[in-house]
Amino acid sequence: MSDDAFRADQAYSVIRRAIVSCGIMPGARFTEAELMARFALGKSSVRIALRRLIERGFVTSIPRHGYRVTPVTVRDVEEVFALRLALEPLAARLAAGRVDRALLEELEAACRREAPGDVDDQIEQFLEANRSFHMAIAMASGNQRLCRTLSGLLDEMTRLVALGFGAHGVRPNIENDHTSLIEHLAADDPDAAETVARRHVETFRAMTMEKVLASLPHAALAPQPVERAPRARVA
Repeated sequence: MSDDAFRADQAYSVIRRAIVSCGIMPGARFTEAELMARFALGKSSVRIALRRLIERGFVTSIPRHGYRVTPVTVRDVEEVFALRLALEPLAARLAAGRVDRALLEELEAACRREAPGDVDDQIEQFLEANRSFHMAIAMASGNQRLCRTLSGLLDEMTRLVALGFGAHGVRPNIENDHTSLIEHLAADDPDAAETVARRHVETFRAMTMEKVLASLPHAALAPQPVERAPRARVA
């Protein structure tokens, strides 16, 4: 890989992460120059990264006025979770008896671990660990297309959760679904694993929809700057 391609990949990863974690909020407008200054990136790298982000639906171009992060809507929540409900129970069924139990237990513990710092740090840590947990199950399914599809869905879900829970200053609570899912996967019980996976997605969908619905009136105000607004800290 050439140096230019490497720098473009780095720029894409940095900007995409900021968007997915709501470090750059849905609906926010920005310019290439603002991204270059904020992340210490070169102009050509930023342009290449933005083209990729536009292709993947994270960003839209505003001719002569820069770019805008794709807003979050209620329909986004409904569509993302409808697909998760169709695919994650299937992934759990296929992965039964094939998972790395130690890895899943490590990721489950990371989902519950409280990070130092404010609620944004805790939400970000949870989202990274939660994504890794679900992707580990998808990869154990042995279906590469299922993995690729779920990877994109979990990226979109991360943005929804970061927006909804972050705006309320609370960390997601996953109860005991992960633990139960690990038990059934390790015991090679595809029916039970599928049932728990479906229940888990349904429960998390309800929690996320509630938080996003309460956040959307604020997100729908005038375009926000790239910088994240201060939020409440955990007591």
